[in-house]
Amino acid sequence: MRHACARGPMEIAKKSDVLIGYAAAVGCPAESCEAGKAGVCQGCPGRELCLQQQGGVDEDQKYINVRMKAIKKKILVLSGKGGVGKSTVAACLGMALAKLNTKVGILDLDICGPSIPKLLAVEGQAVVNSQYGWTPLRSPHSEVKVMSVGCLLGESDSPVVWRGPRKSSLIKQFLKDTFWGRLDYLIFDTPPGTSDEHLTVVKMLLNVKPEGAILVTTPQDVALATIRKEISFCRKMSLNIIGIVGNMASYVCPCCKEESPIFTDDGGVQSLCNEYSIPFLGTVPLDPVTSIKHFLTGSGDVL
Repeated sequence: MRHACARGPMEIAKKSDVLIGYAAAVGCPAESCEAGKAGVCQGCPGRELCLQQQGGVDEDQKYINVRMKAIKKKILVLSGKGGVGKSTVAACLGMALAKLNTKVGILDLDICGPSIPKLLAVEGQAVVNSQYGWTPLRSPHSEVKVMSVGCLLGESDSPVVWRGPRKSSLIKQFLKDTFWGRLDYLIFDTPPGTSDEHLTVVKMLLNVKPEGAILVTTPQDVALATIRKEISFCRKMSLNIIGIVGNMASYVCPCCKEESPIFTDDGGVQSLCNEYSIPFLGTVPLDPVTSIKHFLTGSGDVL
């Protein structure tokens, strides 16, 4: 790594926001002749660029392009912080779209904390590896197709203790090997933040032009401060922002149905949207009656 090629791909990596996190990682061979070829390069979203500089091409990308081009609209659901209800919004969005007689799939990219199998009631079901690839599970809620690392674990309580390159490699395999068929919408439920998983999926979808991202936040200042970083990430990656959802903005009393704000009601989310000229998609309240009905009885009437 100390002995770089005369004109290594690091010159290009410095110009590419996709490679910033990886070029700074310990053991990244971006400045050497092994760039894109070393074992640590497997799963790195910048591997294709490094290979091109070394005279090679990422063969998996063409298979990803074929899979993704069979899907009309691809939407990422992002959040700056964890615990803001991003996965719940992704699941509800998927079910709402499916109720419009469209074909919908949800890909859970939260490798360490997958929630989609629980939310869409496919826990304990096994993914079948057919001759066409991994067959996604079908949720009893509006027949939404689901793929998640939570469906690949032997035990639901088993932790996934992986470093970035291995997580990126699994995401790439999800994109390349999952047999979605023809869909109207594929929703990507991502983990919080702006890390390996986000870099990987945005890079892999670059050629198939995703519809954009929906950002989810709660109204308090600490969450709004973090969502600004998510906005910057999307703009650096040239990822269109469809809009922002203010989740858990209020509480609906189960007795009188009166709706009360949980945080200071100063229009923080809408003000943020106005500041960045981003569409405000609305707010979602905490409704205990709806939550209990959906998650305990399995009713699909949450929408």
